[in-house]
Amino acid sequence: MTSRTRRAEALSRERIVEAAVALLDADGEGGLTFKALTERLATGPGAIYHHVANKGELLAVATDGVVVAALEAEAAGSPQDALRGIALRLFDAIDAHPWVAAQLSASSWQAGGPLILERVGRQVQALGVPERDWFTVTTVLMQYVLGAAAQNAANARVAAPGVGRAEFLGEVAETWKALDGYPFARAVADQMREHDDRAQFLAGIDLVLTGIVGRYTG
Repeated sequence: MTSRTRRAEALSRERIVEAAVALLDADGEGGLTFKALTERLATGPGAIYHHVANKGELLAVATDGVVVAALEAEAAGSPQDALRGIALRLFDAIDAHPWVAAQLSASSWQAGGPLILERVGRQVQALGVPERDWFTVTTVLMQYVLGAAAQNAANARVAAPGVGRAEFLGEVAETWKALDGYPFARAVADQMREHDDRAQFLAGIDLVLTGIVGRYTG
């Protein structure tokens, strides 16, 4: 056995993914380079290439790792409760790892996408949705969950450095209140200022589920 082979075996795929996730969390996709990864792992590039062929594969397996961890627990309760649980775990995972949203959007049928489709789809079946509509209903739910979670993650990065969420929303609310010709925006400015992101997200899930249940079982 060569020394290169021994180093590659000692450096597991799991360690590489863990280090990649840490770099992505700290600096986004731009911070994930093989140079930064080799420095973090104190190894040579050959040991990393033994496990992953390129940055694209590394991003895919890192995304898979986050999604698998988020959906590791089996869904429990009624189909509606199970879907709320799946949605909230994905929301929290993307909130903690904002780069995941872009990866899922760019390659939704590769990095983590099939697992999300499977978990959501099983609950759509359990809701009694006819087979002809399984794909449409499941993907609509996925689009809401992933889109809303991605928007929440993006919003968290809009504020200037050192500006907290409450301060940022307060500034936006005051801007809305000062708008001429936008009476609705002025009317909801304080609601926007005081809203809770997770509660708003779950309210959206409930609205979607109410529509599904009403259409197919009402």
